[in-house]
Amino acid sequence: MGPTPDVYRNIKDLLASHAISYRELTHAPTRTSEESAKARGEDLSIGGKAILLKVGDVFRLFVLSAARKLDSRKIREHFGENKLRFATPKELQEMTTLVPGAVPPFGRPVTDFDLCVDVSVTKNSKIAFNAGSLTTSIIMNMEDYLKIASPEVFEFSAEQ
Repeated sequence: MGPTPDVYRNIKDLLASHAISYRELTHAPTRTSEESAKARGEDLSIGGKAILLKVGDVFRLFVLSAARKLDSRKIREHFGENKLRFATPKELQEMTTLVPGAVPPFGRPVTDFDLCVDVSVTKNSKIAFNAGSLTTSIIMNMEDYLKIASPEVFEFSAEQ
């Protein structure tokens, strides 16, 4: 139950191509952000929670601090769309080959989605995330993450 090869390799290749240093951890499977933070020995707030949403007719990947919750109203307003829903586990599997909780906070070229990052993520000095599996985490510098992920950054989270 290790990392999904393609997604994991895409992340590692992206980090290597930019000569970015990071810390990689292998841990027991984690199903929640809280379990992941504990396994990593890191604060919950630095966890990058990646959520695949269908906004109107387009799937986009949204990343927010694991210590916060999604504010769907802010997303609908930002994109001028009324329709918004979570990808089903089946859709997620078909489009990413991943299970919920294993999706890394990267759009292209790691996953084939436009990437949106909440401002809550950018306030941290680093980001931690599951790297294509529930048992592999990567922790890296925020500045490096933003540089290579090239996300659209806006506010779409709220207090838990």
